[in-house]
Amino acid sequence: MKAIKSEFLKNEFFIVAAAVLIVSAYFFTGILSSANRQYNDINTVNLEETVRTLKRFTPADVFADNAAATEWAAHFGNDSAQTPFRITLISRNGQVIFDSGADHSDMENHLDRPEFQDAVTKGIGTSLRQSATLGQILIYAAIAIEDSNDHFAGILRVSRTVPGFYSRLLGSALPFLVIGLLIILGACAGLYHFSRRVSQSIETSLNAKLEEKTWELRIKTEEAETESRFREQIFNSMFEGVIALDPKANIIFANPRLCSMFDFDKEKLAQGMTLLSFSRSAELEEAAQTVIATGRPCELSLKRYVSGTEQHFQVYAAPLQTGQWGKDGGVVMVLRDISSLVKLQLIRKDFAANVSHELRTPIQVIQGFAETILDSSPDDTENIRHFADMIKKNAQSMENITNDLLTLVSLEDENTDRPPLEETTVAPLIAEASDALAISAREKDIAIAISCAPDLSAHVNSSLFVQALVNLLDNAIKYSGKGSRIFVSAYLEKDDLSKEFLIVEVKDTGIGIPAEHIDRIFERFYRVDRSRSRKAGGTGLGLAIVRHIALLHKGTAEVESHAGEGSVFRLRLPVGS
Repeated sequence: MKAIKSEFLKNEFFIVAAAVLIVSAYFFTGILSSANRQYNDINTVNLEETVRTLKRFTPADVFADNAAATEWAAHFGNDSAQTPFRITLISRNGQVIFDSGADHSDMENHLDRPEFQDAVTKGIGTSLRQSATLGQILIYAAIAIEDSNDHFAGILRVSRTVPGFYSRLLGSALPFLVIGLLIILGACAGLYHFSRRVSQSIETSLNAKLEEKTWELRIKTEEAETESRFREQIFNSMFEGVIALDPKANIIFANPRLCSMFDFDKEKLAQGMTLLSFSRSAELEEAAQTVIATGRPCELSLKRYVSGTEQHFQVYAAPLQTGQWGKDGGVVMVLRDISSLVKLQLIRKDFAANVSHELRTPIQVIQGFAETILDSSPDDTENIRHFADMIKKNAQSMENITNDLLTLVSLEDENTDRPPLEETTVAPLIAEASDALAISAREKDIAIAISCAPDLSAHVNSSLFVQALVNLLDNAIKYSGKGSRIFVSAYLEKDDLSKEFLIVEVKDTGIGIPAEHIDRIFERFYRVDRSRSRKAGGTGLGLAIVRHIALLHKGTAEVESHAGEGSVFRLRLPVGS
C-alpha cells in the first residue's frame, strides 16, 4: 500500500510540475506575443503619420510628368537616404517610377501589393511583409495621391525595416526570465513538499472516491427510473391506444388513450384483466390468440358502437418478445381511431352519389326528348322546337352543375394558385352582383335594396367577392315570392378583441329554412326541399361555393333563418390583409 502511495505521489508531483511549467510557458508566450503585436502596431501607426505628412509635399503631377518626378526625386527623395525610411512612388497602373532604396527600373509591378490595394480602396493601406527587392521584413504604409479634381493619380509609399522585438527585448528581459525560472522551480519544490504532507490523507481520499462512485451509481439508477417514467409518459400521451398482453392474454399495460376508447376510467385497474373482459370484443381476443399461437403480426379493422355512436378502429397486433417470457412472449396491440376517416369516405361516396343523381335527371330528359325528335315527323316543327328547347334547358342545367363543381374543386385545391387580395371599394362590387341578377329579379318583380357607404373598402378578391354575392342573391331570388324585396347591406364591425370585420348581409322575405337544416345548409348538394330546389333551377352547390370563398378570405359564412320568416345570409370577412 505504501509503495502504491509513493508511486501515486511521484506521478502526481511530475504531473503538477509539468502542468505548472506548461501554463507558465503559455502565459509568458502570450505576454510576449501581445507585446510584439503592440510593438508592430506602434511602428505601423508612426509610419502612417509619416506618409500622411509626406503626402502634403507630393504633387499629383509627379506621376504624370517624368520631369516633375525626376525633380521631386532629386529635391526630396534623395534626402531620404539619410533617414531610416524608404520612399517609393507608384503610378496608378502599379508601375514603380521612383524608389529611394533600389533601382526602380528593375522592380516588378506593384499592383497586387496589399498596401497598394488598400490605399486605392480605402485611401491608405499598411502591411508587414518581406520585401521582394531587399529580402528583409518591412512595414509598408501607402497613401493615395489625388489631383486637383480629386482623381486618383498614384500611390506614395513609405517603408522601413522592423527592428527585431525579441532581440531588443532579450538583453533587458534576461534577468527577469532567470528570476521567473527560479520562482517556477521554487514552486515545484514547494508542491513536492506539500504532496508529501498530504500523503497521509490518501486513504481518506480513496474512501471519498469510493463513496463518490457509489453516489454516481445511485444517480445512474435514478436516471434509469426517470427514463422509464419518461417512456411511460410517452405512451400515456400517444393519440393511439396501446395495450400489452402476457402469453395468457392478460393485460400487463394499457395507456389512458386505450382506456378512454373502451370507456374505462382507471388504467391501473385494467392490469391483470383478460383482454376479452376488458374490451368485450371477440375480434380483438381472436387476433391476440392468433399472434400468440403463430408468432406473426396481424392487422384488422374493428367496428363497435358506444352510446349509439359508431366507432371504427384500425388494429395492429405484434408479438411482444421479452426476457421474462422468452420465445412464448405476449402481444402488443396498437389501436388507431379512424372514425373520422371512415366518415370522410362516406361523405365522398355521398358526394359521388349526389353528383350522379343530379346529372342523371337532365341526361334522361335529354335522351328522352332526343329519341322523341328522332321518332317525330320532320313536318312537326312545333313539337320539335319544343323538344329541342327542353334539351337545351337540361343541357344548360348540366353545364351549370359542371361549372359549379369545377369552381368548388378549384377553391378546395390547396395547390391551385390563389388570386391576390387587394384593397377594394365594396359598393361597386355589390352593384355589379345586383346588376348580374337584374333580369331574374324583374321576372319575379323583386326589388333589391342596397345599403353601403360609398367609401367602404376591404381587402378582398373582387371576382370571388362578386361571385359569392351573386350566389347569395340568386338563392334569395329563387326562394322569395313575387313582388317581395331583398335587402343587401355592408358595414364594418369590431369583435371583442377590437379586430375589424366587413359584414355583408343578404336578407330576404322568402320561405325561410327550418331549424333542423341550418347546420347543413352550406354542404354540397344539400337541399331543404329537393323538388322545390330542382324546380327553381339550383345546382345545390351555390352556398358551398360561398362558404369556401369566405374561407379563402379567412372569414366565415353564416345564416339566420326561421321557417316562413325569410333568411339572412351573412359574410364576415377580416378587413386587414
